[in-house]
Amino acid sequence: MIRRVALKDLAPADEGRRIADLARRLAPQEGYNLTALPGVRVLRSDRPLSRTPVLYDPGIVIVCQGCKRGYFGNQVFVYDEQHYLAVAVPVPFTMESDGTPGRPLLAIYMHLDFQMAADLMIEIAQHPSLTARNAPQSMMSSPMDPALSASVLRFLEAMGQPLDAVVLGPGLLREIYFRVLTGAQGAALRSALRRDRAGDPGKKRSSIEISGACPLHSSTV
Repeated sequence: MIRRVALKDLAPADEGRRIADLARRLAPQEGYNLTALPGVRVLRSDRPLSRTPVLYDPGIVIVCQGCKRGYFGNQVFVYDEQHYLAVAVPVPFTMESDGTPGRPLLAIYMHLDFQMAADLMIEIAQHPSLTARNAPQSMMSSPMDPALSASVLRFLEAMGQPLDAVVLGPGLLREIYFRVLTGAQGAALRSALRRDRAGDPGKKRSSIEISGACPLHSSTV
């Protein structure tokens, strides 16, 4: 059983270690570990991965421990522990990662739920002061701010309890979406959603989601 810790009692460094510990418990096996929520998986890699071509589905990747590096053209995206990456559209790039059996790479992958994001975007639009002014980018990495870090910690604690995962998990996932949509990477996700809705508002599924992609390499990254 996962023991709950009061968030107010944790220093930032302790919170990071707690997040990594919870993620490791949810990922007992190397590779992608399923959770109680269909769109959420926890990645564990016990070995370094050399540069490999991949194609990410739209989603949010939160690194809890270790480091990933993505290469896209002349750009390098480094997202290590306590950082996250939002991918608004399928993007092919090259990546590498660090991990050892004693200190594996641990990351949460959340497949982008376009309907949840669109519903939140409508609510956020009613408060223009919350709208990020960053220019949209298809992918970028950012450090987790205290609010997002606290949301991720509560989410992982709930996912470690079967009943909490089913009852509280969806609401806590929605909270993480809200933090990302109003944070440094919110502009990219909101821009992608606007383009999709403008193309055909009557669609039941996102055209971006339909064109979703699979890894170019079978490695679990």
